[in-house]
Amino acid sequence: MSARTRLGYASGSLVTGAFNTLPGLLLLPYLTDTLGVGAAVAGAVVLVPKVWDVLLTPYAGRIGDRAHGRWGPRRGHVLGGGLGVAAAFALMFAGVARGPAGAVWAAAGFLLTATAFAFFQVAYAALPAEIATDARDRVRLVGGRVAGIAVAALVAGSAAPAVVGAGGGGLSGHRWAGLFGALVVAVGTLGVFFGTSRATPSGAARAAVRDVPPDSGEPRTAGPRAWFAVLRGNAHFAALLRGATVLVVGTGVLLAGCPYYAGHVLGRPGMTGVLVAAFVLPNLFTTAVWSRVGARHGHRRVLVLSCALFAGGALLLLAAPVLPLFWAPVALLVVGTGHAGQLLFLYAMLAECAAGDAVRTGRSRAGAMSGLFSAGEALGMAVGPFLMGLVLQSTGYVSSDTGHATGQGSGAAWGVLAGMGLLPALSAAAGLVLLRGFRPAAPAVPAGPAGPAKAAHTAPAVPAGLTPAGGRPPVRV
Repeated sequence: MSARTRLGYASGSLVTGAFNTLPGLLLLPYLTDTLGVGAAVAGAVVLVPKVWDVLLTPYAGRIGDRAHGRWGPRRGHVLGGGLGVAAAFALMFAGVARGPAGAVWAAAGFLLTATAFAFFQVAYAALPAEIATDARDRVRLVGGRVAGIAVAALVAGSAAPAVVGAGGGGLSGHRWAGLFGALVVAVGTLGVFFGTSRATPSGAARAAVRDVPPDSGEPRTAGPRAWFAVLRGNAHFAALLRGATVLVVGTGVLLAGCPYYAGHVLGRPGMTGVLVAAFVLPNLFTTAVWSRVGARHGHRRVLVLSCALFAGGALLLLAAPVLPLFWAPVALLVVGTGHAGQLLFLYAMLAECAAGDAVRTGRSRAGAMSGLFSAGEALGMAVGPFLMGLVLQSTGYVSSDTGHATGQGSGAAWGVLAGMGLLPALSAAAGLVLLRGFRPAAPAVPAGPAGPAKAAHTAPAVPAGLTPAGGRPPVRV
């Protein structure tokens, strides 16, 4: 696979990283400290558009599976969806009013952003299973994607708070942050569109990408019946989806909580960018190490180690009040190292599921699978800020419409501390429990030439990765 294709695919992570980082980092504080919206209501404003994204994304995936545009089945959605995200991103932080009217405007902008992102993300996530020729190339693409997410999160997460401050804070500062995010998204969209223009679908994908035969028994519409058909037909993917959704909740909590943690626990609001940078930097420097370790010991087994680091680092954040100031960034470096492994192995497991499913069934359901997976990610990223908002509301956090957080009582500070430390650790533990049902597909072994005498005793052909009895053999992970 060419370097142009790998770099082009990785650039699409600017879209994913900006979409996940900027709303997760800025939207909840924007609502509570600039628009004057209560913390629980603000959490709901973040949640509802993501729930819509959850419902829409599988439809987008099924539509992508049946699309045959001039640029291929995926790249048209990548271009249109990405540019739509850029335009809607600027609208989300346009800030036409304060109070409930401003909250409705922000929610509507976020809803449009989530709609466009659904079509971009499912097409983008399905590409590795269709343009890579083997598992090694898929992991290389996914590794570039993880590194790209780190770059996007580092640029957007570290620079956006500075952009807000340079723009005067309040409504005007967030307008500039919205335009900055739109620019990052547009660059990533054009990069992945043109960078993958010379990539061609793999042989399995060319054979599999076709309409489902009328007698296949699979629903032909992109509705709940089709989603359940995919989940029923691949128990390992269903386990992956459940576990990944819960694991992502911890990331959503951390991003939403960073501004509150910097301001009300550390007493340094200007450290928000430092905390975000500490969280995302390991994605740049540890992905290659995680990839080598995963190739040697198995993705699922090493995922346990990455989740342990993620949870352990989050619990270290609880000690911030009694430790030196540098302790918080160090703890987030540990969290980020675990997060890098989580991303790499979850995306690799998704590509593995999609490729194995295409071989087993004879048709591509990569779009449907990536759509469901992206819906789970979106739900987790929304539930995280929502839970953080509930914690803030229950511990007495006071909202403000001045563009700056008001003084808070000790209860609110303890609520921020508990949310940042306990919720991510719990999500990591619960996600691992839900992932127990996932097993990687056994690689297909090409049959060698057989003579006439051996051919008579050859066992009937069975789908790749299954025993002759139809079960899946035990696999070391």
